[in-house]
Amino acid sequence: MPWRARHTPYRVFVSEIMLQQTTVTRVMGRWSAFLLEFPSFRQLADSSVERVIGAWKGLGYNRRALALRESARRITSEFHGRLPRTVEELVQLPGVGHATAAAVIVYTFNIPLVFIETNIRRVFLHTFFPDQEDVPDSLILPLVEKALDKENPRDWYYALMDYGTWLASERTGSGENPNRRSRRYKVQSPFEGSLRQLRGRVLAVILEKKAASVAQIQDLLDEDPRLSEALRQLVDEGFLRRVRGRYSFR
Repeated sequence: MPWRARHTPYRVFVSEIMLQQTTVTRVMGRWSAFLLEFPSFRQLADSSVERVIGAWKGLGYNRRALALRESARRITSEFHGRLPRTVEELVQLPGVGHATAAAVIVYTFNIPLVFIETNIRRVFLHTFFPDQEDVPDSLILPLVEKALDKENPRDWYYALMDYGTWLASERTGSGENPNRRSRRYKVQSPFEGSLRQLRGRVLAVILEKKAASVAQIQDLLDEDPRLSEALRQLVDEGFLRRVRGRYSFR
């Protein structure tokens, strides 16, 4: 994984935002190109919505792209371009929760902090709760803390992540996903045919056409009664603007 080679704040921060709800394989296909396009917090902060969405294409959950750009703006303006070193400061940035904030600090600065994400949760459920259902994170966190390598937390968490990935692979032969026994487990709604998919298709049209009317978008996407709602959301969330009946990026 290229983001493990050099632990600069910007490289780590971008990778952790990209890895939220997206597979490692897909992130590896976009991360290096994204950094070439935007090599620093400042250059990302100064970029247009259109450029960021274009570079983000293929990663899904486009709100994260806007959140990443806004975080870069705040890091540039409020922290003089330097990544904050505390969870309390990082969670004030858009799209950054406790787990992401702690992971960024661990991987960037090798500071020992406790956090849980999907692969870590899988390892502890598999090891300590093999026959228990509906396991809350409150039972897992103390075990993560006890097991934490405080001298080299970065490599410890990398090992946990890799072991969790292995547990999820077919190579284990277990046919079981331990995370199903977590209280946080939710079945993700299908992407195909979803409003999220429609929003992504609308953004792809605007990327290609630069600006388009509702009728032009409808012609390209086939008629969909949810188009007005998708456009309203994209405008409200800061992706698009509507000028004289035509939609374009802000």
